[in-house]
Amino acid sequence: MSEYGTWRRVSREGRRFLRGRIRTLCRLALWSLLESAHTFLGGYAVARALDDGFLAGRTGTGIGWLAVAGGGALLGALALRGVFGGLADLVEPLRDGLVRRSVRQAIGRAVADPGRAADSGAVSRLTQQTEMARDSFAGLVLIARSFVFTALGALLGLAALAPVLLVLVLPALFLGTAAFLATLHPMARVQRAALDADEALSARAGELAAGLRDVVACGGGASAGAGVEALIAEQERLTGRLARWTALRTLALGVAGRLPVVVLLAGTPWLLGRGVSAGAVAGALTYLVQSLLPALDALMTAVGAAGTRLLVVLDRFCDPEPAAPRPDSEPRAADPGPVPAPSGPPAPAPSASAPPAPAVELRRVRFAYGPRAHPVIDGLDLVVGPGEHLAVVGPSGIGKSTLTALIAGLLPPGRGTVRVAGAPARRAPEHGGPGPGPDVRRTLLPQQAYVFTGTVHENLTHLCPGPVPRGEVERATAALGADALVARLGGLEAAVDPGRLTPGERQHLALAAAYLSPAPLLLLDEATCHLDPRTEECAERALAERPGTLVVVAHRISSAVRADRVLVLDGTRAVCGTHAELPARSPLYRELVGLWNAQG
Repeated sequence: MSEYGTWRRVSREGRRFLRGRIRTLCRLALWSLLESAHTFLGGYAVARALDDGFLAGRTGTGIGWLAVAGGGALLGALALRGVFGGLADLVEPLRDGLVRRSVRQAIGRAVADPGRAADSGAVSRLTQQTEMARDSFAGLVLIARSFVFTALGALLGLAALAPVLLVLVLPALFLGTAAFLATLHPMARVQRAALDADEALSARAGELAAGLRDVVACGGGASAGAGVEALIAEQERLTGRLARWTALRTLALGVAGRLPVVVLLAGTPWLLGRGVSAGAVAGALTYLVQSLLPALDALMTAVGAAGTRLLVVLDRFCDPEPAAPRPDSEPRAADPGPVPAPSGPPAPAPSASAPPAPAVELRRVRFAYGPRAHPVIDGLDLVVGPGEHLAVVGPSGIGKSTLTALIAGLLPPGRGTVRVAGAPARRAPEHGGPGPGPDVRRTLLPQQAYVFTGTVHENLTHLCPGPVPRGEVERATAALGADALVARLGGLEAAVDPGRLTPGERQHLALAAAYLSPAPLLLLDEATCHLDPRTEECAERALAERPGTLVVVAHRISSAVRADRVLVLDGTRAVCGTHAELPARSPLYRELVGLWNAQG
């Protein structure tokens, strides 16, 4: 989302929050008026003490004005005490609201995708980011309020002493402020990227911890660690960029915080020649050094650091709470595991002479996660014949999982048609919602395999409409190379504890269940990613030899080599062909094959 879009969304939520706390804001403003009076008295009393007191030979008058300035300081301390009380009434409800929203978002994501219930990014939002938002908001409100009322008192004081003082002071202030504002948008972008990298690193570390046994078993420690190292390197790069922008912001702060003093001192002879008294110059210097410039420096520091950080963090909490996937990420299937997708109306029975309907047919399909989002898939035409084995490849986040969700009927296309076995992939609404009932035309296996508490036999046959003979189950496990796993678990009648299985073991059981299911169309959305290459090859070959159609979202090019055809997704473009044809037709596929060959 653009910076403007982010600001608009956050500001809309912010206005809603502040409208419900008008009384607290009024109390803060009243206490801050006392602080403004303290600022005004500070500079004005110094000017009067010099002009009407010490320079005029009236020491008592000078001391009296200084006493007035001291009384103003006590008034400011009293005001600050009231300000902190009102600040707590404003900040703590914000934190409580963010915590509630974070929990609702996490629950919504877990319901939509049970496989990602243990989302480390949600932990980061609930703990680190809520506290970051509270601290940033408190600091920003405190400092912005102080600057507004301090600047009001200081500018009124300068005007009361001599209006010509404003002519010297204001241009230098505006110059430094403009230089500072120019750094805000770049710093906000870097802050957002840094938070994205932090969440990605937390999520990746959680995934590796969950599948550590599989990583060690298949000797994938080097490749798994490379992904973490890349994320750490990205964090290091972003930290460097943030440091450079911080240096530029510091330069802008120096211009805004020091240049007005230099201009005032350099212009003192000119001011004295035009009738401005020495006391007025001293009072103006007091306003700048003790009030206006420290308040401006604190405001710029807060806006540059806490402000951009608060904008980025609050934008993450403004996401829709039902946990819809973000436009730049691939969705996970809403089903908890390899369960049949929602059905459409049954296809009419073909006549004896009519050719069979395609297993999957997409015509001019377009899909985007939101009316203003860039399309993930745009104008896609695809026909998969009965019995065909199709592999889908492309970079992470390109839309592979979106495609399987469209075919499974979990997502409606924004434009175009998606048909499975000649019927619409997504059931038309009935009585205001999708109709009940399983769809035996297809089975979807997401990356996070679904295994439940029960026997091994129940986990392997729960997709079958009726009882399955023991011999058929044993032949299926042998075909997929899962017989050793079943024996290790204690046989078909042994109880399964899903929490004690590795992600690879859960995937192996889910693949065997899909093999036994009657669905003529199997959709594997990286459903073999936790298996070692040899086990993955055995499972994919068995599923391809099974009667029916197989669509595999591949995370290894070896899966594409085994397929009849390969669909390459590259942005909103798509190229389909055989493994032998595609290197000449698709630069992306040529690059992926080259990397695969280089890795041996």
